[in-house]
Amino acid sequence: MSRLAHCVAALTLLLTSLPALALPSFAEVRAAHQPSDAWLLARDGTPLATRRLDRSVRRLPWVKLRDISPALHRAVLISEDKRFLDHAGVDWQAAAAGAWGNLWNERRRGASTLSMQLVGLLDAESRRKGRRSLLEKIDQTAGALLLERHWSKDQILEAYLNLVPFRGELEGVAAMSRGLFGKWPEGLDEQEAALAAALLRAPNARPDLVARRACGLLREMQREALCRDIDAVAAVALGSVLHRPDQTPQLAPHLAVKLLTQPGQRIKSTLDAGLQRFAGETLRRHLGALEKRNVEDGAVLVADNASGEILAWVGSSGELSDAAEVDGVTALRQAGSTLKPFLYGLAFERRDLTAASLIEDAPLTLATGNGLYAPQNYEPDYRGWVSARMALAGSLNVPAVKTLVRIGADEFQQRLRRFGFDSLTERGDWYGYSLALGSADISLLMLANAYRTLANDGRWSSLRATPEGKAPACRADSCGTFGGSPRRAMSPQASFLVGDILADHAARAGSFGLESWLATPYWSAAKTGTSKDMRDNWCAGFSRRYTVAVWVGNASGAAMHDVSGISGAAPVWREVMDWLHRGDAAGRGRVNSRAAEAPPGMVAQTIRFEPSAQHTAEPQRREWFIGGTERSVVRPAQAQALARISYPAEGMVIALDPDIPPGRQRLPLQLSARGAAGWQWRIDGRPAGRADRASRWLPQPGKHRLALVDAKDAELDAVAFEVRALRGRR
Repeated sequence: MSRLAHCVAALTLLLTSLPALALPSFAEVRAAHQPSDAWLLARDGTPLATRRLDRSVRRLPWVKLRDISPALHRAVLISEDKRFLDHAGVDWQAAAAGAWGNLWNERRRGASTLSMQLVGLLDAESRRKGRRSLLEKIDQTAGALLLERHWSKDQILEAYLNLVPFRGELEGVAAMSRGLFGKWPEGLDEQEAALAAALLRAPNARPDLVARRACGLLREMQREALCRDIDAVAAVALGSVLHRPDQTPQLAPHLAVKLLTQPGQRIKSTLDAGLQRFAGETLRRHLGALEKRNVEDGAVLVADNASGEILAWVGSSGELSDAAEVDGVTALRQAGSTLKPFLYGLAFERRDLTAASLIEDAPLTLATGNGLYAPQNYEPDYRGWVSARMALAGSLNVPAVKTLVRIGADEFQQRLRRFGFDSLTERGDWYGYSLALGSADISLLMLANAYRTLANDGRWSSLRATPEGKAPACRADSCGTFGGSPRRAMSPQASFLVGDILADHAARAGSFGLESWLATPYWSAAKTGTSKDMRDNWCAGFSRRYTVAVWVGNASGAAMHDVSGISGAAPVWREVMDWLHRGDAAGRGRVNSRAAEAPPGMVAQTIRFEPSAQHTAEPQRREWFIGGTERSVVRPAQAQALARISYPAEGMVIALDPDIPPGRQRLPLQLSARGAAGWQWRIDGRPAGRADRASRWLPQPGKHRLALVDAKDAELDAVAFEVRALRGRR
């Protein structure tokens, strides 16, 4: 068949196929445009982070025609479709010239108009194949004619520029402009526009070939003088990777990973952009000062007490870290002394202690299933008898362990779970007495919300990272921070008392001095913590309106060199807390923070301490008591008054080894202090020996109740424990 016959057949098929074609509307195409990235926004809409989720292409948001440089309009039309404004979808003059050239085997510019190319871009199957058959070209021509009936010229040009691939993975004018030239499309100059237009015919050509083609376009645009350095511009734009197509500052990348899951998402968070930036800069500045002490990582979380909205989420130190992708907000680390407020609060609530109760800070050794446990203070000295207020504010370790012995590790673990520490999945006896000193792994996220719970009078509620309450992706043991019904974690009275102690500058002065980072000029309550071997240090605290929590350490778990909570995390905590309260010249108002009023049931009482041979009295002061526990005179108790069952502990499970003779597995029955004459042990109601001397019991499988009784057979203390017999080895 002759070439002329082919043309006739094609034209006939074109005319007959017109009614059958169906193309989307401009509005549908624009609505379906999906960027390859997703964006996390601050509460005011400021971009905080971006995350690329489609790796097959790099595509940015749709750009309106009025926001694209006129120089690019002109260069594209000269390059691809000179008579675009005059034809109705098909440039018959160019088509005839192309047909004539094909007849004589001459190389000529293609006859595809922008409208025809756009039809091809809208046809996913055609885009996938790349090359088109004769019938597909006819369909494309018919589609161009139909497209021009329903779309305006501006709509066609706008859609074309947003859909056409330019180079490599860069698709659309926004990705091209940002990726190659580091600017938005409205800022492209004539040189850059010519280079961009030259890429349309050969997206992956060498820079020198693209420059030669762009120079030809500039001549047609009567701008030949711009050819002088076009090679250098092309080499910079195309020969290296200098720009990131989306240049949103990565201020909250870790939260972005947890919230952004679909390409094109634009999720508004509860984060405050100014606070997020300040918290990150403050963390990096302080870590930089600690560089020689082997510390490179840190994290900061800030929450609004009333709403639970997260205002800042800084997951790492960024470029200072060798593991910047690890989120320090959700990573599990040993809690250190930051759990002590919840222990003392439980003791206050149970009325086992008051803030004025005296606890002996002296060397202590406790028997455990793994041997002897001998807790020591952070400072290598002991203070003798100290009040619970001084012990908690000064973060003394031995009094905390003695308080846990009194409370029981299992009950403390259950109370921590009510405060949202979902990572504490084992029973209390699994953690043992070291739970008082923070041996359990927790996250900064859990810690922040637990301290926020204290600020809210002991009522726990979930945190929110978005206004709608969308829960970020989380680990199984931390999801509860963003879900769950509000609950009572501690009584208002005990929570008030803990907050009052943590805000007491004088009470903490013995350990931290009067001018520490925790001594704010406004009311705030704070606690520091340092884990074993200085691997982690923390500072968490709250004012009336905000809770701030900071972790400093190493993502690798490496120990720091002489960095404690007061020198590592506390300075960051203080600067962030000050930023929240001081206001600024930009219009952010000053926030006042005053001590809360005592809840009903609290009694203020002036007390004095009676000195003794073992006790240097604390100064007379006015103290808070939960109603019914108040007193005016405080003196050290006799040793017998402090004696409680220390081993076995409440809820303990003891496993017998069948390969060890029974006589070698006798269980020591121990008190926390020396017993009085006449005291006896009772196991399941039966006598088990004297309690004022060392005593061992031959364990029997089953559940048991151990009781301590005095000379008059009155029960002083009791615990329940279990003995299990293991099967013999083969």
